[in-house]
Amino acid sequence: MEVLTINNVWMMICTALVFFMHLGFAFLEIGLTRQKNTLNILFKNIFIITIGLLLYCLVGFNLMYPGEFNGFFGFAGFGLDSPLTPEGALDLAYNEGYTYWTDFLFQGMFAATAATIVSGAVAERMKIVPFMIFAIIYVGFVYPIAGSWKWGGGFLDELGFYDFAGSTLVHSVGGWAAVVAVCLLGPRIGKFQDGKPQAIPGHNIPLATAGVLILWLGWFGFNGGSVLSADPGLTSLTLVTTCLAAAAGGVVCMLVSTAMFKNLDLTMFLNGILGGLVGITAGADQMSPTDAILIGAVAGGLIVFAVSFIDRLKLDDPVGAIAVHLICGIWGTLAVGIFGELAGMDQFVSQLIGVAVYAIFCIITSFIIIFTLKKTMGIRVSEKEELEGLDAHEHGMDAYPDFRMNEH
Repeated sequence: MEVLTINNVWMMICTALVFFMHLGFAFLEIGLTRQKNTLNILFKNIFIITIGLLLYCLVGFNLMYPGEFNGFFGFAGFGLDSPLTPEGALDLAYNEGYTYWTDFLFQGMFAATAATIVSGAVAERMKIVPFMIFAIIYVGFVYPIAGSWKWGGGFLDELGFYDFAGSTLVHSVGGWAAVVAVCLLGPRIGKFQDGKPQAIPGHNIPLATAGVLILWLGWFGFNGGSVLSADPGLTSLTLVTTCLAAAAGGVVCMLVSTAMFKNLDLTMFLNGILGGLVGITAGADQMSPTDAILIGAVAGGLIVFAVSFIDRLKLDDPVGAIAVHLICGIWGTLAVGIFGELAGMDQFVSQLIGVAVYAIFCIITSFIIIFTLKKTMGIRVSEKEELEGLDAHEHGMDAYPDFRMNEH
């Protein structure tokens, strides 16, 4: 019982840290976008976490962890009811000795993250109702089915594909949908002039910085909790590799972007940290500290080139979500076959197959959802709404009201 209690408390602390990441995502997104769209972004983030938890309870958890199934699709039934003991699955044989309820809550926090990634990529120009419909379908059904293929014991798990905490299962699943959404939406007004990308500065870089530091803290739960126990050796190693990859990603991204663009860009520095975190997530428990630094360093360099490449493709991603979550997610997944305890050609091939499978599934499903919404109800706000801000038109409010107008 003592082991169960310690494991369970650790998992609940990690659950709280992953929940806290949603504040980090919100701060990062509003900081890197314009003031006139702040409420819109905050509304989307609050919607994702609330509807995400409800959907994960009603269908998602049992889609993702269906027990015995054919490896491709399984469903253990609607609603949430412990299949084990009345005490909430207080069974040491289950999930390393933490309760069924803790398992649900921890996994539920991950589910909402995939749609949050898309929120940043489509910021400032997507109608809120179509986004909400997309989030419901993607978080409720697409993410859990994709997750079951590895974490639920599906065909990719049997193939030997490894993704410790979700470089692919969470970050790339969100990243592929972000690419599709950005392609179907088109860029913001003024982003590309005469074929050249124009900077559209965010309105609150201190807030974005706070968001990144909150996300870094939250990653202690994201990766640390994915050990699925309070094992002292594995949890402490995982936190060390996570931190070192983040630091290396930030430093290398800062150095490369400064060399290329001749300015010390804080937003690049911040995205480099996030890139390092995403990169280490697939193999945080398998890497040595040196491996983690190398993985983070490559991720940091990739961010700079990915941002430039995405601009050249005329894709408008206001917060760099595609570069951070998709590109570094792919890199981190492949890195499991190159560095650490599992490194080898067979493992690398398994990782490559996993990346390809998720790419195909997520591109097809997100395209069907978003293209259908585009043709039926439209996904892009009007030019007037975009220029004046989504806060005024979608919400009828201002995130920063000017109280001086009321002074006498």
